[in-house]
Amino acid sequence: MLPSADELSENRGGFMGVMFRGAIVAIVTPFRNGKVDEGALRELIEFQISNGTDGIVPCGTTGESPVLSHEEHDRVIEITVDAVKKRVPVIAGTGSNSTDEALRLTKHAHEVGADAVLMVNPYYNRPTQEGLYQHYRHIANNVPIPIIMYNIPSRTGVNMEPATMARLARECRNIVGVKEAAGSLQQMQDIMTACGPDFNVVSGDDFFTFPLLCLGGHGIISVVSNVAPADMAALVDAFAAGDMKKARELHYRLTPLVKSLFIETNPVPVKAALALMGRIQDEIRLPLAKLSDANYEKLKQAMKAYGLIK
Repeated sequence: MLPSADELSENRGGFMGVMFRGAIVAIVTPFRNGKVDEGALRELIEFQISNGTDGIVPCGTTGESPVLSHEEHDRVIEITVDAVKKRVPVIAGTGSNSTDEALRLTKHAHEVGADAVLMVNPYYNRPTQEGLYQHYRHIANNVPIPIIMYNIPSRTGVNMEPATMARLARECRNIVGVKEAAGSLQQMQDIMTACGPDFNVVSGDDFFTFPLLCLGGHGIISVVSNVAPADMAALVDAFAAGDMKKARELHYRLTPLVKSLFIETNPVPVKAALALMGRIQDEIRLPLAKLSDANYEKLKQAMKAYGLIK
């Protein structure tokens, strides 16, 4: 299990040793009639914590951060911090392709009590490795909060190299880890080798959770945890306890469900899944569109096979 948020706050003066591990959910942002459904968000948070989730990430990709207004983005983080009440860490999504905007979002998350931030590589403008370094260093030097970088080349158009991560980890005490989603176990291993054991490496892809743990990684920032939080938490806990058989069984059990949740662009399927479970409205914002009828039926069948719905 992760340390409590209070324990993390005690470590803020010296960021080494601040660890973010386990099954951390990249939580959806529920909408109702075009607006953030604050009540449903609070209920989702309770569902996560009661099922053993080790941390909450609001305003990530799964939280539809690109289509939230600045006011909504700030409000979702504030609601999450208030609802969690220091029971688990809140790792607020504060990334942007504008360094100034990412800095503002990160300052706000720090001011309202988030325990860390998750910052995606700047997207669309495709910075060089030096540009990535300067971007993260600028924010790290101006906000005293733990920063977890987010490397997902399929969405940003640029891959942060392990050497760049190691440079940042070495020079910025509050850059404490990475959510790695380049789809390469070799790169995950190279990051751990370059950055050392105090650097948190968590998967950004549910399928890689078990393989990454085998390499020495620290866990997952998960999409599937939105609908099956207890099983993803159990996988990570079983591995930590040395029960490889149980961890492997859960990996194989979760894999078909993971595939169904990426049948179309995330978070379209996972929001449909949560709606099928009666937890939110199946409402997303353009330019994303609802699941096609054919894929909706495939998702339903996968959820029935898993036992999430009847």
